[in-house]
Amino acid sequence: MGRCFRCASIFAACLAFSCSLPAFQMNGQGLPGDRNRELSGNVYYADTGAAADHVSVQISNSVGEVHGPATTSSSGYFEFHDLTLGSYEITITVPGYETFTQTEELTFSSVEGLAIYLKPMNKDATAEAQNHVSAHELSMPEKDRALVASGEKKLYSQKDPGGALKDFQQAVTDAPGYYEAIYQIAMTYISQGDQASAEKYLRKSQDASGDKYGEADVGLGTLLLNRGDIAGAEKAIRHGIELDPTEWLGFYELGRAELARNDLVEAKKSAEQARSLAPNAPLVYRLLTNIDLRQKDYTAALQDIDAYLKLDPGSELSARAKVLRQQIAQKVASPDAAPPPGEAKP
Repeated sequence: MGRCFRCASIFAACLAFSCSLPAFQMNGQGLPGDRNRELSGNVYYADTGAAADHVSVQISNSVGEVHGPATTSSSGYFEFHDLTLGSYEITITVPGYETFTQTEELTFSSVEGLAIYLKPMNKDATAEAQNHVSAHELSMPEKDRALVASGEKKLYSQKDPGGALKDFQQAVTDAPGYYEAIYQIAMTYISQGDQASAEKYLRKSQDASGDKYGEADVGLGTLLLNRGDIAGAEKAIRHGIELDPTEWLGFYELGRAELARNDLVEAKKSAEQARSLAPNAPLVYRLLTNIDLRQKDYTAALQDIDAYLKLDPGSELSARAKVLRQQIAQKVASPDAAPPPGEAKP
């Protein structure tokens, strides 16, 4: 199960449309044909102050439409054009750094000149996640396991996806049945924003394992879900859970799929199962809060948003979550008050 925590940040670039709290901040996305807004800024590494060169930046609006990814320049600059007015969530995932998520409102004008700083991941948590080795991996040649370990260090700690890719590819060349290494190739492509190549290698990992590697199925389901193929995504994710019922990320993604088709009861069950397996994963509480708000269960929403804020107290996203919490608290205190933004009014 440890690898799920390590890869969740990689997949997070694909999770923007249904799991983030700011998705409830705005419903409309402007008038048809009104596409003259821009969103731009620069990305930096908080630990070194250096510009984040060749980093993928993705944005999604409040109804789940994904734009990008855009790739930063040598100065860390990115830009999006032809956007309608509305709420857009920015998501940036870089190996070795915390996933960055922030929402910007394009109202009367564009948003330009953002300065984004990526914070390094907790090294102890990263190391713990990397200690997970499956029985199948132990059956692989030692030199190839060393290559995969080297690739994982480069991908998740040293922000060197190019070097990681070479290590993973060499391991697969030496040991074609090393489906965990093939899976890591897919993770590398996801970190670079190349979802087409990621899907190709997730399917290769499935084939190499005889479709017995649950993480590959869940990974494929994540990509399909973000593409809008809810039925295909749910099928892949359920199969992944059947193969590995201890994988919290599988239940989390299943909950997202069920929420996308508005099956709130089942979505809540899946999210709660993810929580039982990974009680310290902030993503789970964000999903639970979304479900609570859809169900208009404001008391539960307060509990889940408080759990989220305890795990993520200082990020840009948590600042917006605190605002949403105030709105929910007002609704609980005054039942006749208008519902929090984003909910359908009677």
